[in-house]
Amino acid sequence: MNDGKILVVDDDASLRRIIEFNLKKKAYKPTMLENAEEAVTHLRKSDYELMISDIRMPGMDGLELLQIAREIKPDLPVIFITAFGTIEMAVEAMKLGAYDYITKPFDVDDFIHTVEKALDYHRLLDENMRLKKELKNRDSFSNIIAASKPMQNIFNSIRKVANTDTTILITGESGTGKELIARAIHRESERSDNTMITVNCAAIPKDLLESELFGHVAGAFTGAVKNKAGKFQLADGGTIFLDEIGDLSMELQAKLLRVLENRLVEPVGSNESIPVDIRVLAATNQDLNKKLKAGEFREDLYYRLNVIPIHIPPLRERREDIPLLVKHFLNEFSDNEKLAIDPKALTKLNRYDWPGNVRELKNLLKRLALLAENNKIKLTDLPPEIRSNKGDTTGNGYVNNNSLRETERNAIVDALKSTGWNQTRAAKRLQIPRHVLIYRMKKYDIKEE
Repeated sequence: MNDGKILVVDDDASLRRIIEFNLKKKAYKPTMLENAEEAVTHLRKSDYELMISDIRMPGMDGLELLQIAREIKPDLPVIFITAFGTIEMAVEAMKLGAYDYITKPFDVDDFIHTVEKALDYHRLLDENMRLKKELKNRDSFSNIIAASKPMQNIFNSIRKVANTDTTILITGESGTGKELIARAIHRESERSDNTMITVNCAAIPKDLLESELFGHVAGAFTGAVKNKAGKFQLADGGTIFLDEIGDLSMELQAKLLRVLENRLVEPVGSNESIPVDIRVLAATNQDLNKKLKAGEFREDLYYRLNVIPIHIPPLRERREDIPLLVKHFLNEFSDNEKLAIDPKALTKLNRYDWPGNVRELKNLLKRLALLAENNKIKLTDLPPEIRSNKGDTTGNGYVNNNSLRETERNAIVDALKSTGWNQTRAAKRLQIPRHVLIYRMKKYDIKEE
């Protein structure tokens, strides 16, 4: 909000003084200008909530100014001041997007009322845009359960790059949630109203993958009885996510490179290229640097894909997310009956290294939820490899032969000590609100030493 900043454009000096007096009387902040050319300069440099302009002025007139203003600030409401002889121009201005017009001579109360309505309209638009942005941001990451610093850093990176069309390569072990990250990028982008097409390059037979990606024409091969659009064409206007990109054959890598370079696809059996407007995201659980050295992945394609790299850490490197994931999955699999978990069982889950990452944790909890007696998961319900796991560290540097309660207490004390017992800075370091830190300090009886 700009606190009532109003741009006034009129070549009549006496009328400008009257308007300025009445606007300031209502505590608005008018900027008074005598021609449209100056107004264009001010619109480019500053934010306003409203523009009031005469229609007929020397040089650029009000209609031309309106068209330029709509390009610079599309949501800026514009009120025109018009004499009786220019009402037709005012009506034309309304068709072009002006908010309202008033005729000379005008009643001051009517003028102020029109100004107030226009400002309310602009503020309502601003509020709607703010709420939509907040809702979009909230929804973008709603399917990703994570509070750890590494994952928050990834979310921040996504927010910075989502609205570009830059290609992103997402890496990480199997089961870390690479497709969830890809979907979050798509939802955060300006392409979110269009589709995101996912292709698992490892799941489609190599002899069919080219047709799946780029389409084919009738008669291209046995069984091709009609033209078929490929995934790239289906993703036109949106995003295509190429999962397991490391499994592409060298031949398909060369064809994909051409698509990335010129955004043209050539269906199998066709000599014509089809333009596509797409954003490309790719992912792999393989070490592409090793494949480069082994001659199994094209270097030029690698650099085309790896413009912005996003690496998802394995679950063992962000153990603070495990209790959140456990709670989320138990709620998901509870079947309307609230499931509880023994603290000792939760401790064991937190110590385990999870080679299959979030996918392995989810599958285990689904099984445990089905087999749980009396709606509670006990230590004895866990598989032997998890029950017997010693888990010397939590991945955060704290010895994990304590309970999670003790681990949390130690983390809070360490944060307070390292910040000189400054609660605000300690809360920031722990990535929790200050009032939550104060509550935890009382809960664990933590006092400054």
